[in-house]
Amino acid sequence: MAGTSRRDDGDKKLLAAVQAALAAEHAAVYGYGVVGGRIREDRRAEARTAYDAHRSRRDGLRRTVRDLGGEPEPSAGAYALPFPVPDSAAAARLAADIEDRVAGVYSDLVRASEGARRRGAADALREAAVRAVRWRGGSVAFPGLAERSAAPEASATPKA
Repeated sequence: MAGTSRRDDGDKKLLAAVQAALAAEHAAVYGYGVVGGRIREDRRAEARTAYDAHRSRRDGLRRTVRDLGGEPEPSAGAYALPFPVPDSAAAARLAADIEDRVAGVYSDLVRASEGARRRGAADALREAAVRAVRWRGGSVAFPGLAERSAAPEASATPKA
């Protein structure tokens, strides 16, 4: 029976990590809507590509939550941004911040999963880290690990 309890705890942790990744993807899709509206013309295609990537990951995570027996958390109507985004420079900073946050939750999902799901989470973490570097124009040590990252510690939260 102890093995079953440990497995149930692992399943709950996995589902919680997948739900957290889904919440981060919801926030990323919202955030890229803001980025797309403020970013300069020559970076709009990059913003659109990232937006599409996050929508695709979000949709996949919804399926994963259902496969794990859960009910996917819905998107909030709006999300609080970590800072004002009045212009293209701020939009690029927001995009880098979004990717840092997404990398963080995928880091947690890597720890909570195994096999193909772990590889998928590692791929998502890598993609977010690469996008963050492109938006920021430089990298941070240990992307996805907030305690080792030079990026600010903030989280996108739904507006009440």
